[in-house]
This record gives sequence, C-alpha cells and structure tokens, in this order.
Amino acid sequence: MTSARTRLVAVLATVATATALTSCSTAATQDHGANASSATSAEQTASHNEDDVMFAQMMIPHHEQAIELTALVPDRSTNPDLIALAAKVAGEQQPEIGGMRALLTQWDANAAEMPHESGHAGMAMQGMIDDATMVKLDSLKGAEFDTLWLQAMINHHQGAIEMAKVEIADGKNADMITMATNIVSAQQAEIDQMQKMLGG
Repeated sequence: MTSARTRLVAVLATVATATALTSCSTAATQDHGANASSATSAEQTASHNEDDVMFAQMMIPHHEQAIELTALVPDRSTNPDLIALAAKVAGEQQPEIGGMRALLTQWDANAAEMPHESGHAGMAMQGMIDDATMVKLDSLKGAEFDTLWLQAMINHHQGAIEMAKVEIADGKNADMITMATNIVSAQQAEIDQMQKMLGG
C-alpha cells in the first residue's frame, strides 16, 4: 500500500513538473512570437527604397496644390456638389500629407527636398497646375470658375494617379504602397464624378 502510494506521488510529481515546463515553454514561445511580430512590423515600416522617398517628396507638394485649389471654391462657386467635392478632396489629402511626412521623418528624409527625377522609374510630378491657370481661377466666379476648376482638378488627379501607379510598381514600403493604392482608387472615382459634372 505504501509502495503504491509512493509511486502515485512520484507520478503526480512528474506530471506536475512536465506541465510546469510545458507552460513555461509555451509562454516563452508566445513571448518570442509577439516580439518577432513587433520586430517584423517595425521592419516593414523601416523598409523602404528611393522610389518610396521620391514618391512622398513629390506627392506632398502635389497634394498641397490640390488643397490650394479646394480653398478657392467656397468664395467662387455656388454649385453645392462642387463645394462638397472640394471639401472631400481636402479632407482626404490633408491626412495623406501628414502620413507621408511621418514616414519621411522615420526614414530621416527631408520632406521639403525635391528629388532628382532621373533614374527613378520615370516618376515625375505630373498634373501640376501652371501659375497662369491658378491666377485665372482666382479671378473667376460662378459657372466659368466651376468649369475651369473641374478641368484643372481632373488633370491634377490624373497626374497623381500616374505617380501612384509608379509607386505601386516600384516602391518597397508597405504603408506607402497602400497609400498609393488608395490614391488611385479615390481619385479615379472623383475624376469620374467631375467628368459627369462637366457633362462629359
């Protein structure tokens, strides 16, 4: 009886020890997995190439001009659909500027520096509105303003889409590629809307 009880105690002790060791091992594995996941996330954010940097450095002033265009609308247009569209464009692009600036800061890149375009997959700052058109927009009101504004913004959006497509093809950073993908989707939908507003 005593011998059987001794064996039972020994077995229970062995099981308890094995369970404790398994728990420690599992916890260590989970901790390692969490740390690995965190490290992977950090690596994805840090991982980038020259195309990512160039895209952000060029898209920031591109977006800033779009916001400048939207700021002209409230005092010059009486079209509620156009006024709402301008507010939507500004609401989308201002946060994107912030996101691109944040990534450039993480990469120790200067947001105000304009990159050299040669050798970077043909990316160029496309669709920018020339000074003469900006001055003319500033002088117009009503239907004339609406028509020129829509034409200018369609061209501006088309340029942004072309730049974003280059980033999607040649960029490396997951966050920047996601932003570029969103730009293509959102701005194409807005181009379709603006073309309908023009009657085309």
